[in-house]
Amino acid sequence: MNPDNALRRRLLLSGAAGLIAATALPGTAHARTAAVEPDIDGTAVWGARPPQAAIRTLQYRPSKIIVHHTVSANTTDFSRAQAHRHAHWVQDLHMDKNGWADTGYHFLVSRGGWITEGRHGSLGTLAGGSAFPLGTHTSGQNGYAIGIANEGAYHDGAVPTDAQWDVLVALCAYTCSRYGIPPAQIYGHKDFGDTLCPGVFHDMLPRLREEVAAARAA
Repeated sequence: MNPDNALRRRLLLSGAAGLIAATALPGTAHARTAAVEPDIDGTAVWGARPPQAAIRTLQYRPSKIIVHHTVSANTTDFSRAQAHRHAHWVQDLHMDKNGWADTGYHFLVSRGGWITEGRHGSLGTLAGGSAFPLGTHTSGQNGYAIGIANEGAYHDGAVPTDAQWDVLVALCAYTCSRYGIPPAQIYGHKDFGDTLCPGVFHDMLPRLREEVAAARAA
């Protein structure tokens, strides 16, 4: 099956389950969520290393999302296994080269349309909707923002796959819903520093905000 089609099928199935849960459980956190909950492989699923130091959990909601790219290879391996290998690659880079406690980003979106949890605790706090782990992804903004990084390098003409884009929209929409973040508060890394990150995703931010708003309304 084409990976883009497989991805869309996964989203439709998880979306149907989310809508059923929201209908069946009025007054719960699910009922307050306007956007579909996408599939996310947690750190235990992809076999993350434990953090090198304690991860501080901020007991309030983030006010924005910041989009990144990881400047990894623009692979044509769209498998779930590749998404897990990429998550390991990012964690090893951040821990061993940068000396950080854990993956700096909260979530990663693969070119095949798979989402992996980055920093430990990100998935559980997202579900709760009232706290988030302090990340290490954007200087001056880590105490205010969820960092979402896209597999690949997009500063030299490359573009995301359809699957990657669709899942980025779904993840941003769900994150906005859980935390009450307006879609207008989705930014790129370069909005806050001298960097090329997130490449072409920065040019696509108006479209991303529009599609996230539409996903929330749906």
